[in-house]
Amino acid sequence: MTFSQGSNLPLGHDAYRILDRLEIKTGNLPNYHSSIKSFTRGDAMRFILSLDSLSTQLSAYDRDDCFYMYCENNEWLTQDDLNQTVAGKKTGYYEKIPGDTLYRFIPASQILSSKESEHYITTKKPIWKHFYKTPANWLQFDKKDFYLRVNPIININVGKSGNDDKAVFFNQRGVEFRGGIDDRVYFYSNITDTQARFPEYVEGYINKFKALPGNGFYKNYQSSVFDNINGYDYLNGQGYVGINITPHIGMQFGHGKNFIGNGYRSLFLSDFSQNYLYLKLNWKVWKFHYQNIFAELNSTSAQANSGDNNLPKKYMAAHYLSYNITNKMTLGLFEAVIFDRENGNFELQYLNPVILYRSVEHLLDSEDNVLVGLDFKWNILKKGRIYSQLLLDEYKFGELTGGNGWWGNKFGVQFGSKFIDIFGIDHLDLRAEYNTVRPYTYTYRNPESASFSHYNQALAHPLGANFKEGLLIVQYQPHKRVTLEGRLIRAESGEDANGENWGGDILLPNTTRISDFENETGQGIATTTTLFGLDISYKIWHNIYLDVQYFYRNKNSTLPERSDTDSFFGAGFRMNVGKVRMDF
Repeated sequence: MTFSQGSNLPLGHDAYRILDRLEIKTGNLPNYHSSIKSFTRGDAMRFILSLDSLSTQLSAYDRDDCFYMYCENNEWLTQDDLNQTVAGKKTGYYEKIPGDTLYRFIPASQILSSKESEHYITTKKPIWKHFYKTPANWLQFDKKDFYLRVNPIININVGKSGNDDKAVFFNQRGVEFRGGIDDRVYFYSNITDTQARFPEYVEGYINKFKALPGNGFYKNYQSSVFDNINGYDYLNGQGYVGINITPHIGMQFGHGKNFIGNGYRSLFLSDFSQNYLYLKLNWKVWKFHYQNIFAELNSTSAQANSGDNNLPKKYMAAHYLSYNITNKMTLGLFEAVIFDRENGNFELQYLNPVILYRSVEHLLDSEDNVLVGLDFKWNILKKGRIYSQLLLDEYKFGELTGGNGWWGNKFGVQFGSKFIDIFGIDHLDLRAEYNTVRPYTYTYRNPESASFSHYNQALAHPLGANFKEGLLIVQYQPHKRVTLEGRLIRAESGEDANGENWGGDILLPNTTRISDFENETGQGIATTTTLFGLDISYKIWHNIYLDVQYFYRNKNSTLPERSDTDSFFGAGFRMNVGKVRMDF
Protein backbone atom coordinates (compact mmCIF):
# COMPACT_ATOMS: atom_id res chain seq x y z
CA MET A 1 0.00 0.00 0.00
CA THR A 2 1.20 3.54 -0.74
CA PHE A 3 0.92 6.09 2.04
CA SER A 4 0.49 9.81 1.62
CA GLN A 5 2.51 12.03 3.88
CA GLY A 6 1.32 15.43 2.66
CA SER A 7 0.15 18.48 4.60
CA ASN A 8 -1.40 17.94 8.01
CA LEU A 9 -4.81 18.55 9.48
CA PRO A 10 -4.13 21.27 12.10
CA LEU A 11 -4.32 20.18 15.72
CA GLY A 12 -7.73 21.03 17.17
CA HIS A 13 -9.42 20.67 13.78
CA ASP A 14 -13.01 19.35 13.71
CA ALA A 15 -11.79 16.53 11.48
CA TYR A 16 -10.24 14.68 14.43
CA ARG A 17 -13.65 14.23 16.09
CA ILE A 18 -15.09 12.96 12.81
CA LEU A 19 -12.25 10.54 12.13
CA ASP A 20 -12.32 9.11 15.66
CA ARG A 21 -16.07 8.56 15.46
CA LEU A 22 -15.93 6.81 12.10
CA GLU A 23 -12.99 4.61 13.07
CA ILE A 24 -14.87 3.41 16.15
CA LYS A 25 -18.25 3.07 14.44
CA THR A 26 -17.17 1.21 11.29
CA GLY A 27 -14.39 -0.92 12.74
CA ASN A 28 -12.29 -0.08 9.67
CA LEU A 29 -8.55 0.31 10.16
CA PRO A 30 -7.36 3.75 8.96
CA ASN A 31 -4.15 4.42 7.07
CA TYR A 32 -2.93 6.50 10.02
CA HIS A 33 -2.27 5.58 13.66
CA SER A 34 -4.62 7.70 15.77
CA SER A 35 -2.11 8.30 18.57
CA ILE A 36 0.29 10.14 16.23
CA LYS A 37 -1.03 13.61 15.53
CA SER A 38 -1.20 15.50 13.23
CA PHE A 39 -2.86 13.24 10.65
CA THR A 40 -2.11 13.96 7.02
CA ARG A 41 -4.99 15.07 4.84
CA GLY A 42 -4.21 12.37 2.30
CA ASP A 43 -4.40 9.60 4.89
CA ALA A 44 -7.61 11.03 6.30
CA MET A 45 -9.24 11.15 2.88
CA ARG A 46 -8.15 7.64 1.98
CA PHE A 47 -9.88 6.42 5.13
CA ILE A 48 -13.05 8.41 4.40
CA LEU A 49 -13.19 7.12 0.83
CA SER A 50 -12.78 3.55 2.09
CA LEU A 51 -16.14 3.94 3.86
CA ASP A 52 -18.13 4.34 0.64
CA SER A 53 -19.06 0.68 0.66
CA LEU A 54 -20.29 1.02 4.25
CA SER A 55 -22.66 3.90 3.57
CA THR A 56 -25.66 1.84 4.66
CA GLN A 57 -24.11 1.56 8.14
CA LEU A 58 -23.73 5.32 8.42
CA SER A 59 -26.38 7.69 9.70
CA ALA A 60 -27.39 10.86 7.89
CA TYR A 61 -25.15 12.88 10.20
CA ASP A 62 -22.25 10.49 9.54
CA ARG A 63 -22.68 11.09 5.83
CA ASP A 64 -22.72 14.83 6.51
CA ASP A 65 -19.41 14.36 8.31
CA CYS A 66 -18.02 12.57 5.26
CA PHE A 67 -19.30 15.39 3.05
CA TYR A 68 -17.46 17.86 5.29
CA MET A 69 -14.24 15.87 4.84
CA TYR A 70 -14.68 15.75 1.05
CA CYS A 71 -14.96 19.54 0.93
CA GLU A 72 -12.16 20.14 3.41
CA ASN A 73 -9.59 18.00 1.60
CA ASN A 74 -10.62 18.22 -2.03
CA GLU A 75 -7.05 18.26 -3.35
CA TRP A 76 -7.07 14.51 -2.68
CA LEU A 77 -10.21 13.78 -4.69
CA THR A 78 -9.84 12.30 -8.14
CA GLN A 79 -11.24 9.15 -9.68
CA ASP A 80 -10.68 6.11 -7.47
CA ASP A 81 -9.17 3.92 -10.19
CA LEU A 82 -6.34 6.33 -11.01
CA ASN A 83 -2.82 5.25 -10.21
CA GLN A 84 -1.27 6.60 -7.03
CA THR A 85 2.05 8.34 -6.66
CA VAL A 86 4.27 8.58 -3.61
CA ALA A 87 2.06 11.25 -2.04
CA GLY A 88 -1.11 9.31 -2.63
CA LYS A 89 -2.46 11.55 -5.38
CA LYS A 90 -3.27 10.33 -8.87
CA THR A 91 -1.27 10.60 -12.08
CA GLY A 92 -3.68 9.02 -14.53
CA TYR A 93 -5.84 6.03 -15.30
CA TYR A 94 -6.04 3.10 -17.72
CA GLU A 95 -8.81 3.23 -20.31
CA LYS A 96 -9.93 0.13 -22.25
CA ILE A 97 -9.38 0.42 -26.00
CA PRO A 98 -12.75 -0.11 -27.76
CA GLY A 99 -12.95 -3.49 -29.52
CA ASP A 100 -9.71 -4.69 -27.96
CA THR A 101 -8.52 -6.40 -24.77
CA LEU A 102 -5.77 -3.80 -24.28
CA TYR A 103 -5.76 -0.64 -22.18
CA ARG A 104 -4.11 2.70 -22.77
CA PHE A 105 -2.83 5.07 -20.10
CA ILE A 106 -4.44 8.52 -19.86
CA PRO A 107 -2.25 11.00 -17.91
CA ALA A 108 -3.77 13.27 -15.28
CA SER A 109 -3.23 16.33 -17.46
CA GLN A 110 -5.75 14.90 -19.97
CA ILE A 111 -8.42 13.82 -17.48
CA LEU A 112 -11.71 15.50 -18.20
CA SER A 113 -13.84 16.99 -15.44
CA SER A 114 -16.18 14.05 -15.88
CA LYS A 115 -13.39 11.86 -14.51
CA GLU A 116 -13.27 13.77 -11.22
CA SER A 117 -14.53 12.04 -8.11
CA GLU A 118 -18.26 12.19 -7.51
CA HIS A 119 -17.37 13.60 -4.10
CA TYR A 120 -15.67 16.69 -5.53
CA ILE A 121 -18.04 19.54 -4.62
CA THR A 122 -18.09 22.93 -6.31
CA THR A 123 -19.98 26.12 -5.48
CA LYS A 124 -22.80 27.11 -7.80
CA LYS A 125 -22.01 30.82 -7.70
CA PRO A 126 -18.39 31.64 -6.79
CA ILE A 127 -17.82 35.15 -5.45
CA TRP A 128 -16.59 37.34 -8.31
CA LYS A 129 -15.96 34.09 -10.24
CA HIS A 130 -12.71 33.46 -8.37
CA PHE A 131 -13.40 33.16 -4.65
CA TYR A 132 -15.03 30.14 -3.01
CA LYS A 133 -15.16 28.04 -6.15
CA THR A 134 -15.43 25.19 -3.65
CA PRO A 135 -17.11 25.42 -0.22
CA ALA A 136 -13.92 25.05 1.85
CA ASN A 137 -11.44 27.34 0.12
CA TRP A 138 -11.41 31.10 -0.23
CA LEU A 139 -8.95 30.75 -3.09
CA GLN A 140 -7.59 27.65 -4.76
CA PHE A 141 -5.41 26.78 -7.72
CA ASP A 142 -5.08 23.37 -9.34
CA LYS A 143 -2.42 23.17 -12.00
CA LYS A 144 -0.41 20.35 -13.44
CA ASP A 145 2.07 19.26 -10.74
CA PHE A 146 0.95 22.03 -8.36
CA TYR A 147 -1.96 22.92 -6.09
CA LEU A 148 -2.55 25.76 -3.61
CA ARG A 149 -5.24 26.51 -1.03
CA VAL A 150 -5.50 29.94 0.67
CA ASN A 151 -7.91 30.76 3.51
CA PRO A 152 -8.38 33.65 5.96
CA ILE A 153 -8.36 33.08 9.72
CA ILE A 154 -10.73 35.05 11.94
CA ASN A 155 -11.54 34.44 15.59
CA ILE A 156 -13.42 37.16 17.45
CA ASN A 157 -14.91 36.58 20.88
CA VAL A 158 -16.21 39.08 23.43
CA GLY A 159 -17.62 38.39 26.87
CA LYS A 160 -17.94 39.28 30.49
CA SER A 161 -16.06 37.75 33.39
CA GLY A 162 -18.17 37.25 36.49
CA ASN A 163 -15.84 38.99 38.96
CA ASP A 164 -14.53 41.69 36.64
CA ASP A 165 -16.33 44.79 35.39
CA LYS A 166 -14.13 44.97 32.29
CA ALA A 167 -14.69 43.05 29.10
CA VAL A 168 -12.79 39.89 28.21
CA PHE A 169 -12.06 39.62 24.50
CA PHE A 170 -10.12 37.73 21.87
CA ASN A 171 -9.48 39.30 18.47
CA GLN A 172 -7.42 37.20 16.05
CA ARG A 173 -6.87 37.61 12.31
CA GLY A 174 -4.59 35.78 9.98
CA VAL A 175 -4.11 33.74 6.86
CA GLU A 176 -3.15 30.16 6.09
CA PHE A 177 -2.07 28.42 2.93
CA ARG A 178 -1.10 24.92 1.93
CA GLY A 179 0.08 23.41 -1.29
CA GLY A 180 2.00 20.72 -3.06
CA ILE A 181 4.55 20.52 -5.87
CA ASP A 182 5.24 17.55 -8.12
CA ASP A 183 3.21 15.37 -5.78
CA ARG A 184 6.34 14.95 -3.64
CA VAL A 185 6.95 18.29 -1.93
CA TYR A 186 4.27 19.94 0.19
CA PHE A 187 4.10 22.99 2.45
CA TYR A 188 1.87 24.72 4.97
CA SER A 189 2.01 28.07 6.75
CA ASN A 190 -0.20 30.29 8.84
CA ILE A 191 0.37 33.56 10.62
CA THR A 192 -1.97 35.24 13.10
CA ASP A 193 -2.06 38.60 14.85
CA THR A 194 -3.97 38.66 18.15
CA GLN A 195 -5.10 41.16 20.75
CA ALA A 196 -6.69 39.67 23.83
CA ARG A 197 -7.67 40.14 27.44
CA PHE A 198 -8.08 36.97 29.50
CA PRO A 199 -9.90 35.97 32.69
CA GLU A 200 -7.99 36.50 35.93
CA TYR A 201 -6.79 32.91 36.34
CA VAL A 202 -5.01 33.11 32.97
CA GLU A 203 -3.51 36.43 34.02
CA GLY A 204 -2.18 34.67 37.11
CA TYR A 205 -0.55 31.99 34.94
CA ILE A 206 1.07 34.63 32.72
CA ASN A 207 2.42 36.55 35.72
CA LYS A 208 3.85 33.38 37.29
CA PHE A 209 5.51 31.80 34.25
CA LYS A 210 6.12 34.93 32.16
CA ALA A 211 4.52 33.11 29.25
CA LEU A 212 1.20 33.22 27.46
CA PRO A 213 -0.20 29.67 27.18
CA GLY A 214 0.46 28.20 23.76
CA ASN A 215 2.17 31.33 22.46
CA GLY A 216 5.49 33.12 22.45
CA PHE A 217 6.56 36.75 22.68
CA TYR A 218 3.85 39.21 23.71
CA LYS A 219 3.58 42.86 24.57
CA ASN A 220 1.08 44.97 26.46
CA TYR A 221 -1.92 46.23 24.56
CA GLN A 222 -4.24 49.18 25.16
CA SER A 223 -7.64 48.64 23.59
CA SER A 224 -8.98 51.38 21.33
CA VAL A 225 -12.49 49.89 21.51
CA PHE A 226 -12.92 49.27 25.25
CA ASP A 227 -12.00 52.15 27.57
CA ASN A 228 -9.33 51.58 30.24
CA ILE A 229 -8.69 47.98 29.22
CA ASN A 230 -5.21 46.57 28.96
CA GLY A 231 -4.52 43.25 27.31
CA TYR A 232 -1.90 41.43 25.29
CA ASP A 233 -0.78 41.80 21.72
CA TYR A 234 1.08 38.94 20.08
CA LEU A 235 2.03 37.62 16.68
CA ASN A 236 2.40 33.89 16.07
CA GLY A 237 2.84 31.53 13.18
CA GLN A 238 3.66 28.03 12.15
CA GLY A 239 4.87 26.54 8.94
CA TYR A 240 6.65 23.57 7.49
CA VAL A 241 7.86 22.03 4.29
CA GLY A 242 7.88 18.29 3.72
CA ILE A 243 9.01 15.75 1.18
CA ASN A 244 7.90 12.21 0.45
CA ILE A 245 11.24 10.42 0.22
CA THR A 246 9.82 7.00 -0.64
CA PRO A 247 6.30 5.54 -0.63
CA HIS A 248 6.75 4.76 3.07
CA ILE A 249 9.15 7.42 4.38
CA GLY A 250 8.40 11.11 4.74
CA MET A 251 10.28 14.07 6.22
CA GLN A 252 8.96 17.38 7.53
CA PHE A 253 10.84 20.47 8.74
CA GLY A 254 9.34 23.58 10.27
CA HIS A 255 7.82 25.33 13.28
CA GLY A 256 4.78 23.88 15.01
CA LYS A 257 3.45 21.47 17.61
CA ASN A 258 2.94 17.74 17.89
CA PHE A 259 0.66 15.50 19.95
CA ILE A 260 1.13 11.85 20.91
CA GLY A 261 -1.79 10.00 22.46
CA ASN A 262 -5.51 9.32 22.20
CA GLY A 263 -6.66 11.43 25.15
CA TYR A 264 -7.84 14.96 25.75
CA ARG A 265 -4.50 15.28 27.54
CA SER A 266 -1.17 13.63 26.79
CA LEU A 267 1.50 12.66 29.29
CA PHE A 268 4.03 12.17 26.46
CA LEU A 269 3.84 15.23 24.22
CA SER A 270 0.96 17.69 23.89
CA ASP A 271 0.13 20.89 22.03
CA PHE A 272 -0.03 23.08 25.15
CA SER A 273 3.28 24.91 24.70
CA GLN A 274 4.48 27.43 22.15
CA ASN A 275 5.49 26.33 18.62
CA TYR A 276 9.03 25.02 18.28
CA LEU A 277 11.48 24.22 15.51
CA TYR A 278 11.47 20.54 14.57
CA LEU A 279 12.63 17.97 12.06
CA LYS A 280 10.22 15.04 11.85
CA LEU A 281 10.57 11.68 10.14
CA ASN A 282 7.64 9.31 9.55
CA TRP A 283 8.19 5.68 8.65
CA LYS A 284 5.07 3.67 7.71
CA VAL A 285 5.50 -0.01 6.94
CA TRP A 286 2.96 -2.81 7.31
CA LYS A 287 1.35 -2.47 10.76
CA PHE A 288 3.96 -0.03 12.05
CA HIS A 289 4.20 3.75 12.20
CA TYR A 290 7.52 5.00 13.58
CA GLN A 291 8.04 8.71 14.16
CA ASN A 292 11.18 10.67 15.04
CA ILE A 293 11.06 14.27 16.28
CA PHE A 294 14.23 16.34 16.68
CA ALA A 295 13.40 19.73 18.17
CA GLU A 296 15.08 22.95 19.29
CA LEU A 297 13.44 24.35 22.42
CA ASN A 298 13.76 27.53 24.48
CA SER A 299 14.86 27.18 28.09
CA THR A 300 12.90 30.23 29.17
CA SER A 301 10.53 32.85 27.75
CA ALA A 302 11.33 36.25 26.27
CA GLN A 303 9.69 38.04 29.21
CA ALA A 304 11.76 36.05 31.71
CA ASN A 305 15.01 36.51 29.79
CA SER A 306 16.94 39.48 31.11
CA GLY A 307 18.73 41.83 28.75
CA ASP A 308 18.84 41.68 24.98
CA ASN A 309 20.46 38.26 24.72
CA ASN A 310 19.03 35.52 22.55
CA LEU A 311 16.88 33.01 24.38
CA PRO A 312 18.96 30.09 25.69
CA LYS A 313 18.35 26.83 23.86
CA LYS A 314 17.93 23.20 24.74
CA TYR A 315 16.99 20.25 22.57
CA MET A 316 14.66 17.29 22.39
CA ALA A 317 15.02 14.02 20.52
CA ALA A 318 11.95 11.79 20.67
CA HIS A 319 10.71 8.69 18.94
CA TYR A 320 7.44 6.83 19.07
CA LEU A 321 6.64 3.40 17.63
CA SER A 322 2.99 2.49 17.08
CA TYR A 323 2.01 -1.10 16.23
CA ASN A 324 -1.45 -2.30 15.22
CA ILE A 325 -1.74 -5.60 17.08
CA THR A 326 -5.13 -6.14 15.44
CA ASN A 327 -7.51 -3.92 13.48
CA LYS A 328 -8.91 -2.72 16.79
CA MET A 329 -5.93 -2.78 19.16
CA THR A 330 -2.76 -0.64 19.07
CA LEU A 331 0.32 -0.54 21.27
CA GLY A 332 2.81 2.34 21.36
CA LEU A 333 6.32 2.85 22.76
CA PHE A 334 7.67 6.34 23.49
CA GLU A 335 11.10 7.67 24.39
CA ALA A 336 12.44 11.21 24.61
CA VAL A 337 15.57 12.93 25.83
CA ILE A 338 15.94 16.60 26.78
CA PHE A 339 19.44 18.09 26.89
CA ASP A 340 21.70 21.04 26.18
CA ARG A 341 25.39 21.47 25.46
CA GLU A 342 27.80 24.21 26.48
CA ASN A 343 28.58 25.01 22.84
CA GLY A 344 24.87 25.27 22.04
CA ASN A 345 25.00 22.51 19.44
CA PHE A 346 22.72 19.54 19.01
CA GLU A 347 24.21 16.27 20.26
CA LEU A 348 24.72 14.49 16.93
CA GLN A 349 24.57 11.02 18.45
CA TYR A 350 20.89 11.56 19.27
CA LEU A 351 20.22 11.88 15.53
CA ASN A 352 20.40 8.11 15.23
CA PRO A 353 16.72 7.34 14.54
CA VAL A 354 16.76 3.67 15.57
CA ILE A 355 18.56 3.52 18.92
CA LEU A 356 17.48 3.75 22.54
CA TYR A 357 18.46 7.13 23.94
CA ARG A 358 19.41 5.64 27.29
CA SER A 359 22.18 3.68 25.58
CA VAL A 360 23.45 6.88 23.92
CA GLU A 361 23.33 8.61 27.29
CA HIS A 362 25.53 5.88 28.78
CA LEU A 363 27.86 6.04 25.78
CA LEU A 364 28.33 9.78 26.29
CA ASP A 365 28.61 9.41 30.07
CA SER A 366 25.99 12.13 30.28
CA GLU A 367 23.04 12.61 32.59
CA ASP A 368 20.55 14.00 30.12
CA ASN A 369 16.88 13.76 31.03
CA VAL A 370 15.37 10.63 29.44
CA LEU A 371 11.67 9.73 29.60
CA VAL A 372 10.06 6.52 28.36
CA GLY A 373 6.44 5.53 27.99
CA LEU A 374 3.94 2.92 26.92
CA ASP A 375 0.43 3.51 25.60
CA PHE A 376 -2.49 1.40 24.48
CA LYS A 377 -5.72 1.77 22.49
CA TRP A 378 -8.58 -0.68 21.98
CA ASN A 379 -11.72 -0.01 19.92
CA ILE A 380 -14.58 -2.06 21.40
CA LEU A 381 -17.65 -3.48 19.61
CA LYS A 382 -17.99 -0.47 17.31
CA LYS A 383 -19.26 1.46 20.34
CA GLY A 384 -16.26 2.92 22.06
CA ARG A 385 -12.55 3.09 22.76
CA ILE A 386 -10.43 2.64 25.85
CA TYR A 387 -6.91 4.02 26.01
CA SER A 388 -4.09 4.55 28.48
CA GLN A 389 -0.59 5.93 28.92
CA LEU A 390 2.22 5.10 31.32
CA LEU A 391 5.05 7.64 31.51
CA LEU A 392 8.28 6.81 33.36
CA ASP A 393 10.70 9.62 34.08
CA GLU A 394 12.77 7.79 36.67
CA TYR A 395 12.18 5.00 39.17
CA LYS A 396 13.78 2.21 41.20
CA PHE A 397 11.70 -0.93 41.48
CA GLY A 398 12.86 -1.57 45.05
CA GLU A 399 11.86 1.92 46.13
CA LEU A 400 8.63 1.70 44.13
CA THR A 401 7.47 -1.42 45.96
CA GLY A 402 8.82 -0.26 49.29
CA GLY A 403 6.05 2.27 49.76
CA ASN A 404 8.38 4.86 51.26
CA GLY A 405 7.56 7.66 48.79
CA TRP A 406 11.04 8.04 47.33
CA TRP A 407 11.18 11.29 45.35
CA GLY A 408 12.85 9.64 42.34
CA ASN A 409 9.86 7.41 41.58
CA LYS A 410 8.64 9.85 38.95
CA PHE A 411 5.86 8.61 36.71
CA GLY A 412 2.45 9.45 35.29
CA VAL A 413 -0.60 7.36 34.40
CA GLN A 414 -3.58 8.00 32.15
CA PHE A 415 -6.78 5.94 31.79
CA GLY A 416 -9.50 7.00 29.40
CA SER A 417 -12.54 5.91 27.45
CA LYS A 418 -14.59 7.36 24.65
CA PHE A 419 -18.05 6.14 23.60
CA ILE A 420 -20.15 7.22 20.63
CA ASP A 421 -23.93 7.30 20.04
CA ILE A 422 -24.59 6.57 23.71
CA PHE A 423 -28.15 5.50 24.64
CA GLY A 424 -28.60 4.93 20.90
CA ILE A 425 -28.68 8.68 20.24
CA ASP A 426 -26.86 9.60 17.05
CA HIS A 427 -23.83 11.86 17.63
CA LEU A 428 -24.15 11.87 21.41
CA ASP A 429 -20.59 11.10 22.48
CA LEU A 430 -18.91 10.80 25.87
CA ARG A 431 -15.29 10.91 26.99
CA ALA A 432 -14.09 10.10 30.53
CA GLU A 433 -10.41 10.41 31.44
CA TYR A 434 -8.20 10.22 34.51
CA ASN A 435 -4.63 11.54 34.72
CA THR A 436 -2.18 11.52 37.58
CA VAL A 437 1.49 12.51 37.72
CA ARG A 438 3.82 12.03 40.68
CA PRO A 439 5.73 14.95 42.26
CA TYR A 440 8.95 16.04 40.52
CA THR A 441 8.11 14.20 37.27
CA TYR A 442 9.45 16.03 34.17
CA THR A 443 11.88 17.99 36.39
CA TYR A 444 15.68 18.10 36.39
CA ARG A 445 18.38 19.36 38.68
CA ASN A 446 19.10 22.11 36.14
CA PRO A 447 15.68 22.93 34.67
CA GLU A 448 17.09 25.37 32.13
CA SER A 449 18.95 22.54 30.44
CA ALA A 450 16.68 19.52 30.69
CA SER A 451 13.22 19.99 32.23
CA PHE A 452 10.42 18.73 29.97
CA SER A 453 9.33 22.23 29.03
CA HIS A 454 9.56 24.82 26.29
CA TYR A 455 9.26 28.59 26.59
CA ASN A 456 8.41 28.15 30.32
CA GLN A 457 5.45 25.93 29.39
CA ALA A 458 4.90 22.21 29.92
CA LEU A 459 5.48 19.99 26.90
CA ALA A 460 3.03 17.41 28.28
CA HIS A 461 0.16 18.06 30.72
CA PRO A 462 -0.63 21.76 31.46
CA LEU A 463 -0.64 21.12 35.24
CA GLY A 464 2.97 19.92 35.18
CA ALA A 465 3.26 17.36 37.99
CA ASN A 466 1.99 16.49 41.48
CA PHE A 467 -1.70 16.23 40.59
CA LYS A 468 -4.69 13.95 40.07
CA GLU A 469 -7.24 14.94 37.46
CA GLY A 470 -10.55 13.60 36.22
CA LEU A 471 -12.47 14.95 33.27
CA LEU A 472 -15.80 14.28 31.60
CA ILE A 473 -16.70 15.63 28.16
CA VAL A 474 -20.10 15.23 26.50
CA GLN A 475 -20.67 16.29 22.90
CA TYR A 476 -23.99 16.23 21.09
CA GLN A 477 -25.00 17.21 17.58
CA PRO A 478 -28.80 17.61 17.49
CA HIS A 479 -28.69 19.17 14.03
CA LYS A 480 -26.15 19.02 11.23
CA ARG A 481 -25.33 22.69 11.86
CA VAL A 482 -25.46 22.72 15.67
CA THR A 483 -22.98 21.22 18.12
CA LEU A 484 -23.26 21.27 21.92
CA GLU A 485 -20.36 20.41 24.20
CA GLY A 486 -20.09 20.30 27.97
CA ARG A 487 -16.92 19.49 29.90
CA LEU A 488 -16.29 19.04 33.59
CA ILE A 489 -12.71 18.89 34.89
CA ARG A 490 -11.65 18.44 38.51
CA ALA A 491 -8.02 18.41 39.62
CA GLU A 492 -6.41 17.91 43.01
CA SER A 493 -2.87 19.25 43.16
CA GLY A 494 -0.23 20.40 45.59
CA GLU A 495 1.13 23.92 45.25
CA ASP A 496 4.39 25.26 46.60
CA ALA A 497 4.61 27.50 49.60
CA ASN A 498 6.95 30.47 49.26
CA GLY A 499 10.49 29.20 48.90
CA GLU A 500 9.46 25.53 49.00
CA ASN A 501 9.43 22.94 46.20
CA TRP A 502 6.78 20.25 46.64
CA GLY A 503 7.15 18.91 43.11
CA GLY A 504 4.38 20.53 41.05
CA ASP A 505 6.37 23.23 39.23
CA ILE A 506 8.49 21.52 36.57
CA LEU A 507 10.59 24.69 36.12
CA LEU A 508 12.11 24.35 39.59
CA PRO A 509 15.32 22.31 40.14
CA ASN A 510 14.53 19.00 41.80
CA THR A 511 17.60 19.44 44.01
CA THR A 512 15.48 21.87 46.06
CA ARG A 513 12.93 19.16 46.91
CA ILE A 514 11.48 19.15 50.40
CA SER A 515 12.32 15.53 51.19
CA ASP A 516 13.83 12.41 49.65
CA PHE A 517 11.13 10.17 51.11
CA GLU A 518 7.47 10.26 52.19
CA ASN A 519 6.47 12.06 48.98
CA GLU A 520 2.91 11.61 47.75
CA THR A 521 0.81 13.04 44.95
CA GLY A 522 -0.94 16.22 46.02
CA GLN A 523 1.60 17.12 48.72
CA GLY A 524 2.20 20.74 49.58
CA ILE A 525 -0.62 23.27 49.75
CA ALA A 526 -3.68 21.18 48.92
CA THR A 527 -5.63 22.70 46.04
CA THR A 528 -8.79 21.57 44.29
CA THR A 529 -9.69 23.16 40.97
CA THR A 530 -13.06 22.59 39.29
CA LEU A 531 -13.78 23.72 35.74
CA PHE A 532 -17.05 23.59 33.84
CA GLY A 533 -17.47 24.67 30.23
CA LEU A 534 -20.50 24.73 27.94
CA ASP A 535 -20.10 25.57 24.25
CA ILE A 536 -22.76 25.94 21.57
CA SER A 537 -21.64 26.28 17.96
CA TYR A 538 -23.73 26.99 14.88
CA LYS A 539 -22.16 26.34 11.47
CA ILE A 540 -23.04 29.10 9.01
CA TRP A 541 -20.89 27.74 6.18
CA HIS A 542 -17.99 25.37 5.87
CA ASN A 543 -15.56 26.18 8.74
CA ILE A 544 -17.50 29.35 9.63
CA TYR A 545 -19.17 29.32 13.06
CA LEU A 546 -21.10 31.38 15.55
CA ASP A 547 -20.20 30.41 19.12
CA VAL A 548 -21.73 30.94 22.55
CA GLN A 549 -19.69 29.91 25.60
CA TYR A 550 -20.02 29.70 29.33
CA PHE A 551 -17.01 28.87 31.48
CA TYR A 552 -16.73 28.48 35.26
CA ARG A 553 -13.60 27.88 37.33
CA ASN A 554 -13.33 27.49 41.09
CA LYS A 555 -10.04 27.08 42.92
CA ASN A 556 -10.21 26.01 46.56
CA SER A 557 -6.93 26.15 48.48
CA THR A 558 -5.99 25.46 52.09
CA LEU A 559 -4.52 28.97 51.98
CA PRO A 560 -7.64 31.17 51.71
CA GLU A 561 -5.76 33.95 49.90
CA ARG A 562 -5.09 31.56 47.01
CA SER A 563 -8.71 30.54 46.56
CA ASP A 564 -10.66 32.23 43.78
CA THR A 565 -13.67 31.84 41.54
CA ASP A 566 -13.94 33.01 37.97
CA SER A 567 -16.62 32.70 35.32
CA PHE A 568 -17.00 33.85 31.76
CA PHE A 569 -19.89 34.24 29.35
CA GLY A 570 -19.25 35.26 25.78
CA ALA A 571 -20.10 34.96 22.13
CA GLY A 572 -18.03 35.03 19.01
CA PHE A 573 -17.40 34.36 15.37
CA ARG A 574 -14.63 32.18 13.96
CA MET A 575 -13.51 31.16 10.55
CA ASN A 576 -11.03 28.41 9.62
CA VAL A 577 -9.75 27.98 13.16
CA GLY A 578 -10.55 25.80 16.16
CA LYS A 579 -11.73 26.93 19.57
CA VAL A 580 -9.24 28.47 21.99
CA ARG A 581 -9.34 26.62 25.31
CA MET A 582 -7.33 27.17 28.45
CA ASP A 583 -8.49 24.28 30.64
CA PHE A 584 -6.03 24.42 33.52
